[in-house]
Amino acid sequence: MRQGTVIKAYSGFYYVRVGDTLFECSLRGRFRKEKQNVITGDRVKINILKDDKGVIEEILPRDSQLIRPPIANVEQVIIIMAVRDPNPDLKLLDRLLILAQAAEISPALCFNKAELVERSQVEEMAHIYLSLGYPVVITSALEGWGLDDLRRLLLDKVSVFAGPSGVGKSSLLNALQPGLALKTGQVSDKIGRGKHTTRHVELLPLEIGGLVADTPGFSTLYLPEITPEELGTFFPEIQEYQGGCRFKGCLHHNEPQCGVKDALEAGEIDNRRYQHYLELLAEVKAKGRKY
Repeated sequence: MRQGTVIKAYSGFYYVRVGDTLFECSLRGRFRKEKQNVITGDRVKINILKDDKGVIEEILPRDSQLIRPPIANVEQVIIIMAVRDPNPDLKLLDRLLILAQAAEISPALCFNKAELVERSQVEEMAHIYLSLGYPVVITSALEGWGLDDLRRLLLDKVSVFAGPSGVGKSSLLNALQPGLALKTGQVSDKIGRGKHTTRHVELLPLEIGGLVADTPGFSTLYLPEITPEELGTFFPEIQEYQGGCRFKGCLHHNEPQCGVKDALEAGEIDNRRYQHYLELLAEVKAKGRKY
């Protein structure tokens, strides 16, 4: 048997990359009986039948898994936001950061379409997240800015591009490796969002080494199953200052003598991030009351 990676699942077939060769594989019936699913990113063992055909015989344990989109063994999530057209949705960005970290996948940020604004404007946004320890790159797929920085992030890793429609995920991949020729879309003037141009999850091999998935665009996203007390663990600035809180289990909202709120008043915490935290806290609380 040969070991490879599922780079695409489509119409009942699984396309497994073994070295530089791609095999179209079917799935042993016992997996269907056991209701064991195979998703993009799975490492599998296959028996080669003939030419480029094969059968998946074994599914190896997963190191990580995302539910939406369904993909396994991802090492990092590159969260992409346009700085304009469409305007950056920083609350969605913070939600995506939580999702990546909850899945124990390293996040990095990419602010794209930098040619549309003053450099100082995009650097101000980038600084918020750089100061929290997240890797950040500033790019322009149109002008070719920052592509080498993005390549360094992708080198020899299994990565996912995530972000809303219209921010330039497919355009960036085309700029990184023109031979991919991915379909790109325009942002609607009426609704200010892009049309979805990626219909399924597929891992694309990069010439520099590594695999990257251009995932379908998101407009709304679930939060992982977490408690209100756990939410703050996904905000580095809250973790930094919560030691100054008087009460154990402080949610940094209405409690007195809160080290996080003191840091906010002192300008040590970005107010937009804190407001996003409060909105997400309300969402987590409401979700918990449903059960």
